[in-house]
Amino acid sequence: MRFGHLAQRLFNTPIAIRPEKAEVIMASLAERLGISKMIRLDGAELALTPHAFGGEFSQKGRDSVEGYFNVGGVAVIQVEGTLVQKLGTLEPYSGMTGYDGIRQNFLTALGDPDVRAIAFSIDSPGGEVAGCFDLVDMIYEARGEKPIAAILDEGAYSAAYAIASAADEIYVPRTGGVGSIGVISMHVDWSKALTQSGVKVTFITYGERKADGHPEIPLSDEARASFQTDIDTMGELFVETVARNRGLAASKVRATQAATYLGERGVALKLADAVMSPDAAFAALYSKLK
Repeated sequence: MRFGHLAQRLFNTPIAIRPEKAEVIMASLAERLGISKMIRLDGAELALTPHAFGGEFSQKGRDSVEGYFNVGGVAVIQVEGTLVQKLGTLEPYSGMTGYDGIRQNFLTALGDPDVRAIAFSIDSPGGEVAGCFDLVDMIYEARGEKPIAAILDEGAYSAAYAIASAADEIYVPRTGGVGSIGVISMHVDWSKALTQSGVKVTFITYGERKADGHPEIPLSDEARASFQTDIDTMGELFVETVARNRGLAASKVRATQAATYLGERGVALKLADAVMSPDAAFAALYSKLK
């Protein structure tokens, strides 16, 4: 299946992404994966609009081998689209950015004598949990070596906000946003569809919980509780990480309940430092280097 690898990275695994963006992704993939109906936990049916995802899977071709632009001594590292653990390229590609590319670009910029500051240019709804917090810790621990700024163009949500929070300063435009400090997982239950199509799946396992989460069978109460525990653990890691990065009490971060906030509101909650357009934010960063 051409999109099977994407399904493995999105279904039945924790991801740090805005729920509405997740739904758009799932609806876009549904037709390609042969899914005719998707139901939310509240019982409401999710409209399947395969083209709603726009160019997320468009093949626009790879950019140059250089992973960042050096603009007057400022390394501009792009963080765009859906974030994944490994993409194998230094630049955003086909609507996705890899943590591996961000890490390599950041480390290279730190060691580049021609780079005096680093700016993450961020416009992302978030993405995979895997690999995110190791990257965030690395950026946070590099504070003080060179000025690091997160310049949002327009939003940094969930995993993307985790990355932004590791910078010294976060600049958000008035129509942009921050937040969604939470983790979500989506379980797909294909059992009824398989039964209706005359297909019966039998799992032969060693270990009673070996088949937990498989889409061919309904999600058991035990499996759901186990997954919830994992989600809670990762959610608390997210909260504690942002609290450390932003110098906030964990209780205040937790109290956001994964909500999102437009520019001014985000600054008021200390999730960002200033409301500025990307150009003004870059100018502000650059002025500090003179």
